[in-house]
Amino acid sequence: MDEELVQGQVMAVRIACRRMTAQRLEGLRQSVEQACVLPARFGWDRKAAAHAEIFNMLADTVRDPGLRQVLNSGVGLTHHLMMTAGPVAGGVVAASRRRVLACFLAGDPDGAAGELESELRFLQFTSRLVNSRPAGGSTKEGAVA
Repeated sequence: MDEELVQGQVMAVRIACRRMTAQRLEGLRQSVEQACVLPARFGWDRKAAAHAEIFNMLADTVRDPGLRQVLNSGVGLTHHLMMTAGPVAGGVVAASRRRVLACFLAGDPDGAAGELESELRFLQFTSRLVNSRPAGGSTKEGAVA
């Protein structure tokens, strides 16, 4: 299921990049910057929500109801993955979002889609790692922290 969601986001972001107006691009730039500078120490949930909200902004760019729905599902997907991965993913996500934004600014839909796909795959991988750790975070039985 995650694979279908990721591929849907990649396709929809590619289309959203092609349809981005100057006004929406400025709003996207501001949203990305706000999400990136929001301190995680004051609430990882808020930071994850700010990053996920970017998908709603992209959904507003496309007119097709199906694409809007796909992008709106990216909000939940990204928020879930970021919450599961935890603050350890913060720096990678912020850097990736800035690269996605740079692709949007350059009018590079393939670059934006590829960067977003890499980000989502990183979040999936990190989420799996976090979920596979034994309680206490140690991989050795009986290890003392």
